[in-house]
Amino acid sequence: MLAFVYGTQKSLALLEIEAPKPTDESAVIKVVATSICGTDLRTYRFGSPKIKAPRVIGHEVVGEIIAIGKNVHGFSVGDRVQVAPAIGCGKCIYCKEGHTNLCDALETIGFDYDGTFAEFMEIPQAAIDRGNVTKLSEDVPNEQAVLAEPVACIINAHQYLNIHSGDVVAIFGSGFIGCMHAELAAIEGAEKVIMVEVNPARAEAARKINDSLIIVNPNNQNLGEEIKKLTGGRGVNVSIVACSVGSAQTDAMNITAKRGRISLFGGLPTNSTGFIDSNMIHYREISVFGVHASSPTQNREALQLISSGILNVKPYASNIFTLQDIGKAFEALNSEKIMKAIIIP
Repeated sequence: MLAFVYGTQKSLALLEIEAPKPTDESAVIKVVATSICGTDLRTYRFGSPKIKAPRVIGHEVVGEIIAIGKNVHGFSVGDRVQVAPAIGCGKCIYCKEGHTNLCDALETIGFDYDGTFAEFMEIPQAAIDRGNVTKLSEDVPNEQAVLAEPVACIINAHQYLNIHSGDVVAIFGSGFIGCMHAELAAIEGAEKVIMVEVNPARAEAARKINDSLIIVNPNNQNLGEEIKKLTGGRGVNVSIVACSVGSAQTDAMNITAKRGRISLFGGLPTNSTGFIDSNMIHYREISVFGVHASSPTQNREALQLISSGILNVKPYASNIFTLQDIGKAFEALNSEKIMKAIIIP
């Protein structure tokens, strides 16, 4: 089968490799849709010490079960499924509390198991046993259902932030993740959503989809002064750093009001220290939250939001590539020409 493989020396290449076969306790899916995550893009740019090469990468997936082990129950050949990629051990305190994404023994598809950028993928026994696999209803198109996993990560972040009616929310970064944060904030009742974006083309692409966004470009506007104008001098209630830029974390601290909340959603690829002022947190009683991956429950919540139409992801599911053209998809994302790339092998 054809697969996009991360090899030694941080190489990425389309290769013909052997297709997976199920064990008695696993299943194999035909990948019907997969999408490129910001983490995949960072791997494309910088490599990743977390990936055990050689490894098929990718972790956002919808597939059809084509083979299944004799000891697997609850699923059948022909089922269309979504897989939450972060697999906990099921035994530690974090797993027992439902925070499987924080498991100390966490294993992740695309990192510890072969991933989704391939024609076929094995669903490991651990994913089946721990409830990471969800059957899909017929009314959710593949190219929309595949976006449930990144949306689940956003749900994870918002469960800390308690966004409610009247809140003013600032989001740093207008890519797919930033736009999904904006969509969810609006659903939760935010009064204003401010998108902080330095790339005018990206900002305009976001506003074409969501014309309620207020765009601020720190390259040609004074961010602090603009936020004061928009909030009556108070600052925003919630800041979400949906980009991998350390200085954006500093900016978020500076524009957040007293008793405000900050989500450090975007992981930093290099040095991650020196951007947060602990005295500012102390004296202004600001709450700062991290977020990492998502649980199977949050994936199902995302699927429900999408299938019910409460969250409309259709406008973000328009850039479709074949597996053979995955290199072009990465190039388009790397040059910021598109917001999200979906691969249909």
